[in-house]
Amino acid sequence: MGTLAIASILLVLLLLLLAGGVWIAIALAVVAWFGLQLFTSTPPDVNLFQSFWGSSASWNLAALPLFVWMGEILYRTKLSEEMFEGLAPWLGWLPGRLMHVNILACGIFGTVSGSSAATCATIAKVALPELIKRGYDEKTCLGSLCGAGTLGILLPPSIIMVVYAVAAEVSILKVFLAGFLPGFLLMALFSGYIIIWALLNPGKTPQDDEKVPFAEKLYRSRHLIPCLVLIIFIVWVMVIGWATATESAAFGVLGALAIAWWSGGLTRATFWQSLMGATRLSCMILFILAGASFLSSCMAFTGIPRALAEWVATMNPNSYALIAILALIYLVLGTALDGISMIVLTTSIVIPMVEKAGIDLVWFGIFIVLLVEVAELTPPLGFNLFVLQTMSGRDSNYVAYASIPFFCMMVLCIALITVFPGIATWLPDVILAK
Repeated sequence: MGTLAIASILLVLLLLLLAGGVWIAIALAVVAWFGLQLFTSTPPDVNLFQSFWGSSASWNLAALPLFVWMGEILYRTKLSEEMFEGLAPWLGWLPGRLMHVNILACGIFGTVSGSSAATCATIAKVALPELIKRGYDEKTCLGSLCGAGTLGILLPPSIIMVVYAVAAEVSILKVFLAGFLPGFLLMALFSGYIIIWALLNPGKTPQDDEKVPFAEKLYRSRHLIPCLVLIIFIVWVMVIGWATATESAAFGVLGALAIAWWSGGLTRATFWQSLMGATRLSCMILFILAGASFLSSCMAFTGIPRALAEWVATMNPNSYALIAILALIYLVLGTALDGISMIVLTTSIVIPMVEKAGIDLVWFGIFIVLLVEVAELTPPLGFNLFVLQTMSGRDSNYVAYASIPFFCMMVLCIALITVFPGIATWLPDVILAK
C-alpha cells in the first residue's frame, strides 16, 4: 500500500476518534498503534513504552510544569488590580485612553502567565467592569481584551513555546527570544488600531478629568516593578548562561511565591490551588505530548514525513506558497483544536517539510504561535471567546464580532514577520551570536 493511502487512512481514523469525543492523547496513541500494527513490522507495544517514557523523561520538558506553576501562583494574586492602578495614570494622553491598559496589562501579565486564557481572564476580571463603569465602548473593550489576551502565549516564557521547542528539537531560549519583537509589534498594532478608532469616534471615549502628579504616578506604579524584575531576571539568567530554561523556571516559581507573599496573596489555600492547577494542566499537556511522540514514531516507521518532504522537494515550491498553505491548514485546525494539540499533532509531518524548504525552525515556531493566537479568537472553539462570554454575559458570537479588528491586526502581524523574518530571528541571532 502506498504512503499516501496509509496517511489518508490514519488521518481519517484520527478525525473519527476526535469527532467521537475521544481524548486527544488517547486518539493519537490509538492511531499510532493501528498504524504500526497494520502497516509496519515493528512491535507497537515496544514503541508505545519507548515513546511514552522518552517524551516524558526530558530535562528540557521539566521547565513546562514550573512555568505553568509560576503562572498559576500569580493568577491568584492581586497583580491584575495593581497593574490597572499602576498603568492607568500614564495613558490618559493617548487617544483611547484607558483601553490601552488592556494591551499593556495583558502584555505584562502574559510574560509571567504563559497562558492566553489565564491572561485574558485575569486582566478582564478587573479592566472590563472598570472601563464599562467609566463609559468606555463595550464592544471595543471586549475586542481589545480578546486580542491582547493572546499575548500570554507569544511573550516568553510561554507554555506553547516550550511545547514547540521540545517537539521541533530547537533551543527553548532561541524561541523565547524570538517572541519578544513580534510580541511588541503586535502590542503596537493593537494600540495603533485603538488610537485610530478613538480619533474616528471621539464621542465614544470619555473625558479624563483626573490630573495625577508625576510623583503620584510613580507611586501607583510601584507594584509593577516586582513583576517586571522577575521576567527580566528569568530571561537574563538564560541569556548569560547562568541557568538553563528549567533552572530559570525554578527561579521563576520562587520569584512568583515571593511576589505573592509580598502582595498578601499567598495563603495556604492559594498555594494548594496553584499547585493542583499546575499539576492538572501539566499532566494534560504531558499526556498529549506522549501520545504525539508515539504517533511520530509511527510516522517515522511508515515513512510518511519523508515522503511528504520528498514531495515538497520535487514540487520545489516558493517558500511563501508553502507558508500560505500551512497558514490555511493551521487556521482550519484552530477552529476545532487548542494550540498545544495543533502543535503536537502536526510537527512530526510539518517540520520535515519546513526544513526541506529551507525555512528557519525558530522563525516557524513564532509563525505557529501567532496562528495559535488567531485560533484563540476563532469560533467555535476560541478559548478567549468563552472567557469573555462568561465575564461579560454577552453571546460568544458578539465577542467574536467585536474581535474582528484585532483579528485583522494579528493577520497583519503574521504577514509582516513573513515578509520581514528578521523581526523574529534578529534578537536571538544577535544575543546568542558566538
